[in-house]
Amino acid sequence: MKIHFVGIGGIGMSGLAAMCCNLGYEVTGSDRGANKAENQRILGALRNQGIIIYPQDGSFVKDGKPAKIVYSTAIEDDNPDFLAAPDVERVHRAAFLEQMIKETNVENSIAVTGSCGKSTVSSYLAESLLSLNEKPYCITGALANNFATPSLAGNFYPGNGKYLVFEADESDKSLLSYSPDYALILNIGCDHYDKEELARVFGSFLRQVKKGAVLSNDVYNQVKDYLPETLPVAIFGEEENLNYRLISYKMPTATFNVGSVTLPQSGKHTALNALAIFAMLEMLGFEASISLKAIENFGGIWRRNDYAGKTSSGALVYDDYAHNPEKIISCLSAMKELVTGRVIAIFQPHGYGPWGFMEEELGKVLDEFLSEKDLFIVMEPYYAGGTSSFKPSAKEVVDKWHSLYENKERFSVGISRDEVAEVVKENASENDLVVIMGARDNSLSTYAASLTKK
Repeated sequence: MKIHFVGIGGIGMSGLAAMCCNLGYEVTGSDRGANKAENQRILGALRNQGIIIYPQDGSFVKDGKPAKIVYSTAIEDDNPDFLAAPDVERVHRAAFLEQMIKETNVENSIAVTGSCGKSTVSSYLAESLLSLNEKPYCITGALANNFATPSLAGNFYPGNGKYLVFEADESDKSLLSYSPDYALILNIGCDHYDKEELARVFGSFLRQVKKGAVLSNDVYNQVKDYLPETLPVAIFGEEENLNYRLISYKMPTATFNVGSVTLPQSGKHTALNALAIFAMLEMLGFEASISLKAIENFGGIWRRNDYAGKTSSGALVYDDYAHNPEKIISCLSAMKELVTGRVIAIFQPHGYGPWGFMEEELGKVLDEFLSEKDLFIVMEPYYAGGTSSFKPSAKEVVDKWHSLYENKERFSVGISRDEVAEVVKENASENDLVVIMGARDNSLSTYAASLTKK
């Protein structure tokens, strides 16, 4: 059966296409950025699998119509591929993933979701299972370094029939398409909806979970009224009397109420992620002692806390996918552990809609977190094509922050990447750190590398 993916270069779509191909389907795809250099890390791997990729202009039909067209929420109804094949069945990405999960015949499917960290934790959990001599399927919204090969970009890992770890997306409520055996919900934030609405979404999702769930304490407190009475639940966090508690963290050591571990990466969020994974491993039946060792091994994720090099003045440069208030503060917290000087953060919002939704909360948390010497530069939101209001602009939001908060010099607007590079060159010294943050735009990784000395 031939399956065609519209927007195959997307991080979620590309992993699903790789999985579909691995399961024996004939796969094709199209993408607006099919020939862009920054997308070849993903598209090149798909081509190496034998997947044919077309421009997104409907030209794929010249080689025969597929049985189904898979699309994501980001694809508009007037997409050229839809118009070229109006009689072909369309299937949303989440519904198709649920179908693929069933076709693997795994014994235990594990959905990882939450407002922050689900891509990293999906890969981290899968790598922990590998350390326990299992070979799980893994499909996630990030490129795991240890899963990358010439024909696999890193967001899909082919496993056997016992475990499958996958990322479930709350942003478009598509997680409601899944009925996993287990669920791990990391946190609940205001990236796409208010917390009350998201609690209802997570509550509906948990009623579809079959065997058990691991929840952060914050999530549990907001969804407990929706929980089925028969669903086993384990709770993790920093508060007293939890099933799994983070007692202390000082890089690289985290101490839990169940033991201590040496963490593979910096940041308190890494310690909490490790604790959540340990809780899931215990729920799956693994012994505590070997699970603690397993969570010490993780090869990391591309564009998650990625070291790019140093500037000519010796400042460290990092690249990160952080794109909502919680992720941005978690990223900056981890960065501050690495240097004694200032942090210069360069943030490109991943769209005008998300930028407008987060502007108020992001301003508040940055005002509380940033020191007087730090600098937060906002670039114009990323535009991937399609319908957009192009509001609010970076300048409109930064001007609002200037009117609300003291120490206005901490917030500025980056007119262009070249201009920001000059700001970095003039301000970043040996004890400082520069971090590029933003989602969807793979060229940000190349930009981070351009700021380092050659």
